[in-house]
Formats: sequence, structure tokens, C-alpha cells
Amino acid sequence: MDYYVYILYSERLGLYYKGYTSYPHLRLEEHNQGQSRYTSGKGPWRMVYLEKMSDKKSALIREKQIKRANHNYLLWLIASDLNIVSEFIASE
Repeated sequence: MDYYVYILYSERLGLYYKGYTSYPHLRLEEHNQGQSRYTSGKGPWRMVYLEKMSDKKSALIREKQIKRANHNYLLWLIASDLNIVSEFIASE
């Protein structure tokens, strides 16, 4: 099973949300349907960053790193080569 670390962005509120999942398409849908306590009512959410991880432990460690990151690092990460979100969007 693959694991992914992701960053969502709410243009309406200018908020970022970071998490991990095995199913990025489904997880984005859940956030946009209000099925996540923190993101409910704050969308619509758009996936702006996606990074594939080799295992769950790596995904959890990376998620924690990204959650601690400052705004400038997030912007750098979103623009970096680590971001495979364009592949995710193409597969929708």
C-alpha cells in the first residue's frame, strides 16, 4: 500500500491543511464534503501538494515535519520537484 503526505488549501480563507492518506482522491473528497472535523465548513479545499512515501511510518514523520513548517517553507515545498500533485490531478 502506498502512503501520501498532502497539503490542502482553502482559497476562501487562505488556510493550509496538512495530512497523510493512502487514498488522496477519496481524502480530498471527504474534506470537501465536511467529513473532517477541522476542515469542515472551511472549504472548498484544493490539493496543492502531494508527496508519495514508502511506508506509513515515513508518512507520519513527514506529516509531522510539514505541520511544523513555516509559511515560506510550505510555499517552497509546493513549488518543488517533490510535489507530484500534477500527476494526481491528471489521474482525476
